[in-house]
Amino acid sequence: MQYQVEVLRGQHEDFTNFLSEKIRAYNNEQSPYHRESRKKGAVLPLQLIVTDQQQQWIGGITAEVYWGWIEIHKFWFSEEYRGKGIGTKLLAQAELVAKDMGATKALLTTYEFQARTFYEAHGYQVVGEIKDYPPGSSYYTMVKVLPQE
Repeated sequence: MQYQVEVLRGQHEDFTNFLSEKIRAYNNEQSPYHRESRKKGAVLPLQLIVTDQQQQWIGGITAEVYWGWIEIHKFWFSEEYRGKGIGTKLLAQAELVAKDMGATKALLTTYEFQARTFYEAHGYQVVGEIKDYPPGSSYYTMVKVLPQE
């Protein structure tokens, strides 16, 4: 079998799309969950937007619910609103809404310099760590089983 390797130091969008399609097809063959998640409406977006009295955005959460999980992608607050319990209430609200949408577990990632201790205080556990990413810090994957009433 002969082949050649071409090295590019730039973006080749067609090649990136080719690989994405091949990986997607393989995942669809191997996992019914992947196949089902490709259907319209299978991945449910969830956003909680917090505004101040002037209706300016001061923070919030973006997430998706699928496979019985909520995956929290973004969670941020303006500095002057931190440490006042708003984040705790917002995270609890996101988890509650996600449970109503079928989630039983939560997943997120965070850096050491971000919010690991905040999430641990709210029942999240580190299940993975990449040390020295970025240099001098760590990157964590965290999960939580959502309490069922």
